Amino acid sequence: MAYRFASKRDTVSSPTRALSRRRLLGVASTLLLLPLIPRLAMAAQLLAVRTWPAEEYTRVTLELDSELKAEHFTLETPHRMVVDIQGIDVTPALNELVRKVRTDDPYISTLRVAQNRPNVVRIVFDLKQAIAPQVFTLKPAGNYKFRLVLDFYPKVAHDPLAALLKNNLQKTDEDPLAQILADISRSSKGSSMASLPVLPSSIAPLPGASKPAPYKLERGRRVVTIALDPGHGGEDPGAIGKGGTREKDVVLAIAQRLKAKIDATPGMRAYLTRDGDYFVPLHVRVEKARRVKADLFVSIHADAFVRPTAGGSSVYVLSDGGASSTAARWLADKENAADLIGGVNLNVQDPKLARVLLDLSTTAQIKDSTKVANTMLGELKNVYRLHKPQVEHAGFAVLKAPDIPSILVETAFISNPDEERMLRNSADQEKFAVALLGGISRYFSANPHLASIG
Repeated sequence: MAYRFASKRDTVSSPTRALSRRRLLGVASTLLLLPLIPRLAMAAQLLAVRTWPAEEYTRVTLELDSELKAEHFTLETPHRMVVDIQGIDVTPALNELVRKVRTDDPYISTLRVAQNRPNVVRIVFDLKQAIAPQVFTLKPAGNYKFRLVLDFYPKVAHDPLAALLKNNLQKTDEDPLAQILADISRSSKGSSMASLPVLPSSIAPLPGASKPAPYKLERGRRVVTIALDPGHGGEDPGAIGKGGTREKDVVLAIAQRLKAKIDATPGMRAYLTRDGDYFVPLHVRVEKARRVKADLFVSIHADAFVRPTAGGSSVYVLSDGGASSTAARWLADKENAADLIGGVNLNVQDPKLARVLLDLSTTAQIKDSTKVANTMLGELKNVYRLHKPQVEHAGFAVLKAPDIPSILVETAFISNPDEERMLRNSADQEKFAVALLGGISRYFSANPHLASIG
């Protein structure tokens, strides 16, 4: 007869065994969760702080490793803005923001940072004028992580027409816009207006530079207004070459050179959609051009591609169908992502305005744009080689003004080391400006009806 010795497990009933297993699982679950508790309580890590002061608005950006919530309010006598940021503590990196404020900032005088309460930091901005602030967060985009954005706008928005008035305009009796600007000038005495940048001496025309055939203003025509759009800016550097050259810097330099040449041409004037290192959303660039009643919109860029051997100049117009090449579609997608990288406050966008600017481009606009693009290609090939001998087409959002001929010029490939060095060179920047002026002048000389009083 076989005997079996009773084990300890045999003496425990089934309900008791089930209870023990539940207790064991409960203890194990608690132990697993314990390491997570300190992690949840940890403050977010501040990665960088940046400021972008400009006449139009000043932007302050805090880049962090996680998304945060912020509350803000403004105070008067004196003007201040208070921002409470949750989930963060005062750190040396945050105190660096104090040193980032420039003395020439039009909006921020000084700021103070303090721990308002546990896990909440308060920043108090002492202001130079009353503001209409915008505070919003951005998801990771491009090379950026989470961003908290503080935009300091003036109470009364800057008018592009008023900014254009600050330049030495060539007024004629046949120029209806000049009369509008004169009225603005008389009514805005004593008020603050955006000032245009002083042209650096390094941008002065080089001796012996070739001059395009001048555009002639005949009686019955109004002064032609050219909207120049230097791509990117501020939080959005655009393409960056291997040598560290940023697209936003070289295209602004070329645009400033071109503006000086246009303003010196009888019968023409230029308006810059941005005159410094700050971000302008794509639809605002188009809106500005329409506000100053531009006759032509020229967006200036420095191309980039996955292959560093790609090179040459290109001119693009809006496509009413698909892109003319895979590279054109890739470039348009990259440029249209500028709003995500630069940082647009989606809460204040007008859907109706967006539809107008993005959906109402006309066949006539594309036809006129193609004319000026072909003329521009003819001038560019005289100063540098072309990437392709024909005009390219793609769905660039910045070209979608329904009533203004619009082109996008890729001066050269900043991703090509040789062309990156060329784009940094002042003499080559001057050559591109001369070529662009030549294309603009020849286009309006050949199409005088586009400059007639409507």
